[in-house]
Amino acid sequence: MTTELLLLYCPTCARENLAEAPPCVDGHGDQCPDRACVECGTALLLDAPLFAAARPARRHAA
Repeated sequence: MTTELLLLYCPTCARENLAEAPPCVDGHGDQCPDRACVECGTALLLDAPLFAAARPARRHAA
């Protein structure tokens, strides 16, 4: 696995910093959305599924 460095906004540092992928314990491999600021270690996410919570499908009366 290669370590890809990205320039991402860090809310703790209040600026863009390099971010790297920490070891993934969830088994995502190269597709892991976790990143960490290399300056302060704040956890950052790529494409965070904040609004993708599973909701029951609505059934409409016919």
